[in-house]
Amino acid sequence: MKIFGLVGWSGSGKTTLIRKLIPELIGMGYRISTMKHTHHNFDIDKPGKDSHEHRVAGASQVLITGRNRWALLNENREQPEPTIEDLLMRMDDVDLVLIEGFKRHPHAKLEVFRPSVGKDMIARTDSSVIAVATDEKLDGIELPILDLNDVSAVARFVIEFCDLQKSEFNGAA
Repeated sequence: MKIFGLVGWSGSGKTTLIRKLIPELIGMGYRISTMKHTHHNFDIDKPGKDSHEHRVAGASQVLITGRNRWALLNENREQPEPTIEDLLMRMDDVDLVLIEGFKRHPHAKLEVFRPSVGKDMIARTDSSVIAVATDEKLDGIELPILDLNDVSAVARFVIEFCDLQKSEFNGAA
């Protein structure tokens, strides 16, 4: 299973780009999944719901299922956060997993960079950033520069970089 990351500072447009890349890549015949890392404490469960009450009572895992989707909530409690590799083993096999975040992991990444955000470019200090997508002219960068607003071009770059082959699950050869 191939992985490719998108990193950038808050407000740079990472999520917007991923949201546009997913249907673009699917439309080209690829099966896509995503992984999102956050440094914030998050909860996808709601207080007062039965599944939330199960977790609060101490369940290590709670599986919520219905006709349209299911989710497995895992409480890390005193355990360290799982690695990307551990998390990928829990995912179904697809052509590509797009990873948002995990800045410190050494997988190949595209930096979404907007000078207007006012932060330094991650690519200047992170050798795992292999290209930059921006909506402004950049000078002094020796990496490929992609137009942030040209989603098709970004998708083609990802496909070529990852050497993606369409999988048998989607009927493509």
